[in-house]
Amino acid sequence: MPRGGGSEARLIGRAVMRIGQSMLASAWLSIAPAAAADCMADAPSPPAHRFAPINAFFDHEVATGKLPGAVILIQQRGKPPYLQCFGVRDVTRHSPMTADTIFALHSMTKPITSVAAMMLIDAGKIALDDPVSKFIPAFADVEVGFESMADNGKPALERVAANRPVTIADLLRHTSGITYSYIGGPLIRQAYRDADIFAGAFDNAAFAERIARLPLARQPGTLWRYGHSTDVLGRVIEIVSGQTLYQFEKQHIFDPLGMTSTKYVLDSDDERARMAEPLPGDTVLVVSERKRRAHPEWQSGGGGLVTTIIDYARFARMILNGGELDGRRYLSPAAFKAMTTDQIGPESGVARDYFYFPGDGFGFGYGLAVRVEPGAAKPPPPGSIGELKWDGGSGTYFGVDPKRDLIFILMQQTESERGRVVPAFKKLVYDALAASD
Repeated sequence: MPRGGGSEARLIGRAVMRIGQSMLASAWLSIAPAAAADCMADAPSPPAHRFAPINAFFDHEVATGKLPGAVILIQQRGKPPYLQCFGVRDVTRHSPMTADTIFALHSMTKPITSVAAMMLIDAGKIALDDPVSKFIPAFADVEVGFESMADNGKPALERVAANRPVTIADLLRHTSGITYSYIGGPLIRQAYRDADIFAGAFDNAAFAERIARLPLARQPGTLWRYGHSTDVLGRVIEIVSGQTLYQFEKQHIFDPLGMTSTKYVLDSDDERARMAEPLPGDTVLVVSERKRRAHPEWQSGGGGLVTTIIDYARFARMILNGGELDGRRYLSPAAFKAMTTDQIGPESGVARDYFYFPGDGFGFGYGLAVRVEPGAAKPPPPGSIGELKWDGGSGTYFGVDPKRDLIFILMQQTESERGRVVPAFKKLVYDALAASD
C-alpha cells in the first residue's frame, strides 16, 4: 500500500471513525478475561483531552497507510484501563480492529517463557547455575566459533571448546552465546544459515539438538547476545515438567490468569478470523509470519505465541504486582526480584553486543529489560528507574512502570514501522501522564 492516501487508506480511515473510540468501563477495573470485543464509544472515560495526541498519532498512521491498525491499552493505579482500537485487522478483508483481535507476539513471547522457567526454579526443579547439558546432553560438547584468517588468506571459522558450560542463567539473560542467523559475525551467521535449522517438521526437542550442534558466537557468560536461548529454555521446561511447553504454560500461567486466547496454534476458524495481519508490503514480517505458521508443531518459547491485548494485560498486571494477581502468587518475591534485577551490570563481567536491544539506560534481568539509569540521551527517554519492558519483531510492545503503578501495551503487526512507532507511542503515553500529574 502506498504511504500517501489511496482508496485503501480512505477505507481504513473510515474504519477508524467507526471504531476508534475509547473503551473504559468500570467493569474493566481488573481487566476481566472475558472482556467485550469492541472498543465501545458509549462507555465512561477519563478526561479525553490528555489522550488526544495518542489517538491523533495512530489515526494518522492508519489513514496514511503506514499501519493497517493497532490496539493500545494504558492502565494506571488500578483504575479502569484506557483501551483504543484503530483501523483494521487485515487490509484485504477490511475487518475492523477490536479488543479481541489476536496478534503474533514474536519475541514478546520470551517474558512468558522466562516466567515459566522461574516458576520451576521456585519449585526447586531447576537452578540458575544448572548446566543446560544436565537436561539436554547435546550441550555438553558445545563449541565456540572464532572468526580468523586461514593460511590461504581467506576468513575461516575456528571452533574451540567452551570455557565453561552454558547454564540456565545464561539462557534467561541471553549470555549463552546462542545467536540468531541475522546477528553477529558473517561466518557465524553463515553457519546458522547452512545448518537450515528450520527445515522439515520439528519440535522443541529436535530444535534444541540442532542449536547444540552450532558454534556459540561467544564464550558463555561473556556477552549479551540475542538469539534462540529462550527456545532452548522452552525445551528445558518440557523436560523438567514432563509436559509440552504449551501444556505447562496453560496450566500454570494462562488458565489461572484467564489468558484464554494465548496459545501457539489457533484452534478454530473464529480464532483465525480474528488474527491481525501485516500490510502486504511489510515483507520481512510477511515472510516471518509465513514461516512461523508453517511449523504448528514447534512451540517456540522465544517467539511462537499469539494473544490479545486483554490477555497480555493480565500478564503485565501480574508483573506490575510483583508476581501476584487476584490473590494468586505466580513467582516468589525472591524469584521476582531476581528476574527484575539487572543481571548483566558492571560487576557481572558481561559485555553488551552492538545489537543491544534493551537500549540505552536499560540492563537486563532474567527475561526482562530493566531500567537502571536515565541513559545518555539528552533529554533522556521517558520512563522511570525500575521500569520493565520488552517487545517483539512484529511491533508488539509492553511496559511496566512500578514507580508510576502503570502498564502500557501496544499491539500492532509491523516490522517496517515498529522502530519509529514504538518509541513514539511510549513518549506519548508519558506525555499524557505528565499532563495529568
